[in-house]
Amino acid sequence: MPMISRHWRGLARAERAADYEAHLRADTFPALRRLDGFVDAEILRRALPQGVEFLVVTRWRSLAAIGAFAGRDLEAAVVPERVRAMMLEYDERARHYEIIT
Repeated sequence: MPMISRHWRGLARAERAADYEAHLRADTFPALRRLDGFVDAEILRRALPQGVEFLVVTRWRSLAAIGAFAGRDLEAAVVPERVRAMMLEYDERARHYEIIT
């Protein structure tokens, strides 16, 4: 069974970009590491005129493992209220891809 890559994009307020990175490193990623089936995560970022865009890519052993994080609606974005205040916009739905290579 192929692994799954979960992608989520958000556009942070420039002055809150460091806060968002800190949240991922201190809160989100440690919580994910405790979930069975979580493999790893990457934070991709780029500066844009309106803010800092992030693409958070996580890898999972299965869609069932993602359910332990996202709940029954596997594509629902998990965006805590605290993070919403950091963002100008964000995906409300995550995208999942089978990893082929």
